[in-house]
Amino acid sequence: MNIEEKLSRGFELLQEKDIDHSLDIAREVQKEAPDTPEGYYLEALIMQQLNQMDISFSCIEKAIDRSDNNGVYLNLRGHIHMMKEDLEKAEVDFDTAIESSDLAAAHRNKVMIMLMTDRGADAVNYLIGRIKAEPRDAENWILMGDMIMKGGQNDKARTYYEQAIKIDPDNEYAQRQLEEIDG
Repeated sequence: MNIEEKLSRGFELLQEKDIDHSLDIAREVQKEAPDTPEGYYLEALIMQQLNQMDISFSCIEKAIDRSDNNGVYLNLRGHIHMMKEDLEKAEVDFDTAIESSDLAAAHRNKVMIMLMTDRGADAVNYLIGRIKAEPRDAENWILMGDMIMKGGQNDKARTYYEQAIKIDPDNEYAQRQLEEIDG
């Protein structure tokens, strides 16, 4: 099995929650191709799942050191900063991920940072801009629905969840949110 096949299998195992075997593959890839970022990225994801943020951070740093401003890696590092409540560093990483890759997840994480730093009005305006720019991204509609629902406007939130389901009919989260609204 070549490196790409091993990585593919490692990510599959991670999705299947087979952490031990996924970690074995990540470390095998690191040993076989120490100058490439992917094995370190896989381990960073695994450690994040295990809530081992310091180890995850160390691994994602190694991946970033071996890549050229990869937005996915920067977004993960930003997420780790956010989990550790280092919000300024998180926002810098999300902004860099957006600049380098226009990564949808980084845009959503930027909204979360705005909410966490008492910039709610900015977060709403930013997310409205994202919905206009990417109207087929169900996750943006869901995030807006969540924000509105937290504000107590369930009927208005419903419209956002319904739009998300029109885009992604199998989205279980949006379906559960609608069920919660319906009581």
